[in-house]
Amino acid sequence: MKLLTLARDLRRRKAREKHSLFVAEGVRSVEELLRSKLKIRGVLVAPQLSDAPRGLALRKSLDESRVEVAEVSEKDFRSAAETESPQGVIAIGEVPGRSFDTLPITEVCRLILLDGVQDPGNAGAIVRTAAALGATATVALPGTVDLWNAKVIRSSMGAQFHHQAFHAGVEDVLSFLERKNIDLWATDAAGSTLDKTTAPARLAIAVGNEGSGLSPQIRAKAQRTVSLPIAPNVESLNVAVATGIILYELRS
Repeated sequence: MKLLTLARDLRRRKAREKHSLFVAEGVRSVEELLRSKLKIRGVLVAPQLSDAPRGLALRKSLDESRVEVAEVSEKDFRSAAETESPQGVIAIGEVPGRSFDTLPITEVCRLILLDGVQDPGNAGAIVRTAAALGATATVALPGTVDLWNAKVIRSSMGAQFHHQAFHAGVEDVLSFLERKNIDLWATDAAGSTLDKTTAPARLAIAVGNEGSGLSPQIRAKAQRTVSLPIAPNVESLNVAVATGIILYELRS
């Protein structure tokens, strides 16, 4: 399949899952992908990539990397791009084969469980924050946006290229937590105030959709439900902001 046709097709989640491929759009995302250990199937470039010094530098790096590069017209490029003002570069990468079977668990670990987080911007911000604050992994449960969605990748600035981020079913998650003796904390505005002094060494924190919250199955299995103290005239925090604060508070 030609790179342009493939890039167009990979805008759909079903195609990404079928081929185990994703697209990274924009100079910064492609730069980050090149720095990672993930395999790159090919790159599309349009004339506007050379309009800025950073784009020129990226094109030179692509030529030196021996990655297949296909030059296309600006019109054809726009048919595959998702941004309103595309920067002229799209890379096609292979989704890494991550799972609980390949996840190393140390004496101290922090897992973030995304339970129905549907907004790409929030999901991407959480992945990037989890990577920055040393979380062991970010696991997306059913109902969560695809972590390999191009919008998620842009929002995370490619953090999932390095950070252990992957999808898993609820039963697989709960079974893994039990086998590895990892406690599960749920987050909810009605929970008890977060106290890091009581946090176990091995802990999974579940964060949910801002509208509907956590799924009943996750809520029922949580050993504790925690919240962040906020002003009474504010109903809730953005899920990505709240996750960042929780992770910061729970750092070892």
